[in-house]
Amino acid sequence: MPKKKKDIKVENNPGLIRDTATSAIINTNSNAYEARRKQIARDRNQKQIDQLQRNDIDNLKSDVAEIKRMLEKLIGGK
Repeated sequence: MPKKKKDIKVENNPGLIRDTATSAIINTNSNAYEARRKQIARDRNQKQIDQLQRNDIDNLKSDVAEIKRMLEKLIGGK
């Protein structure tokens, strides 16, 4: 016979309960849950933007180095 499900409130945290059948901690605060999901999405988007900016900077560095080499050839430099 399966264990009877019983939830116990987590001390000092009214939005959390412990499921005694699985020992899992469950968030019952839907507003906090939704806020956390939005924060994760924002963080993911920011990481993508940061990576794109790093790629753009690397491309600009490469382009500037190439332009510098071409200018040195034109003026007969090093």
